[in-house]
Amino acid sequence: MTDLNELQEKINYPKTFDCVQCGYCLPACPTYETMQTETHSPRGRINLVKMLGEGKIGVEDIQEPIEKCLGCRACETACPSNVEYGQILEGAKQVIEEQKKQGKVKQQVEKALFNHMFPSRKWMDAAGHLTWLYQKSGLQTLAQLTDLTKIAPLQLGTFEKVLPKAASPTERKATPSFLPAKGKRLARVGFMSGCIMDSLFHSTNQRTIELLSIAGAEVVLPKNQTCCGALHAHSGKREAARQLAQRNIQAFEEAEVDYVVNNAGGCGAMLAEYDHLFEGEPSWDARAKVFVEKSIDVSALLHQLNYLEFTREIDEVVTYQPSCHMLHVQKVLQEPVELLSKIPGLEYREMNKKDRCCGSAGIYNVVHYEDSMSILNNKMANMKQTQAAAVITTNPGCLLQMKLGIQRAGLQDKVRVVHLVDLLMEAAPQPGKTPLN
Repeated sequence: MTDLNELQEKINYPKTFDCVQCGYCLPACPTYETMQTETHSPRGRINLVKMLGEGKIGVEDIQEPIEKCLGCRACETACPSNVEYGQILEGAKQVIEEQKKQGKVKQQVEKALFNHMFPSRKWMDAAGHLTWLYQKSGLQTLAQLTDLTKIAPLQLGTFEKVLPKAASPTERKATPSFLPAKGKRLARVGFMSGCIMDSLFHSTNQRTIELLSIAGAEVVLPKNQTCCGALHAHSGKREAARQLAQRNIQAFEEAEVDYVVNNAGGCGAMLAEYDHLFEGEPSWDARAKVFVEKSIDVSALLHQLNYLEFTREIDEVVTYQPSCHMLHVQKVLQEPVELLSKIPGLEYREMNKKDRCCGSAGIYNVVHYEDSMSILNNKMANMKQTQAAAVITTNPGCLLQMKLGIQRAGLQDKVRVVHLVDLLMEAAPQPGKTPLN
């Protein structure tokens, strides 16, 4: 096999021919909207990858356009030819990652994050503990008052201001590994706690487990589960993502569950495409397909079980910011809105271009801050038109990004940003009398 053939295999070169350059993807692409250049559109990026596969350009020629892609996958929903843009993008990122020249310091930082921190429950718990200590001790207030946060690299000081209140070490230690169903038992589910979700949004995870229990699910938290691998895959570290996927598949197989439930759109999208990591490997491919069939977002399962009754009125106007990966990969859109409609007193107002990315996109808003803020500005213009008092999200990155948008607009005293699960729990859910399905 020649080097060019190997390259074509990695970048999924045959899939680039599915793109007929029709341009239906252009209005759906946030980076094309803000940057207004073909190289920052889906069809432009596909053409560049195709040219790379034909040896007409080098890897360095595709690096900037590919790295500036949000990976929101809105182009796939808009595409009439069903182009598998996500696989082309991941292949291109893998090739870029393999040929990228990095300094030793950056290499060590990436190795520490991707190989040791994200896959480790111990390290992610430690990150959560440190965040709690930072907030509880008053260090956060002091750092903000003295402007110490401004010296943090990559605009991390900006995002530090919108971090949620961290759970205490005592709360973390009290996390159950099993919770029986309340009322009638309708299913046995395994909960994917995630790395970022469990570290920074531990309380939301706890409420998710409780909500599932109220909805008739017996909940198991497999001890050996690990990071979903989304950040690794989106950074071109395909082999690391495969290894994490194998660990998760085995952990949930051993738990013998009916469903693998997640509460983070980005993680859920990764779980829903585990089978793509094992094409051509008969044993793992079959196991991954079974796992994918069981994978489901918490909102979709709650809607499916249809066993919740909300007993507390919430007199509030809300709008919903869908997670791109939940919408365009998991194909979950109406279920969260229908759950919101069941809360007494709540008024839902749909946001214009609700399916447009907010600019978070994993760590995109950290490494491409200015581009991300341009995209966020467009999202905030649509959010303001709803005059909502709360923005509902289903992904941690979206939640932090929208909180930042609210803060930048000076609306922090008027508008809150809430994970769907947290809002549902505010409405005091109870087991239903009779499941409708």
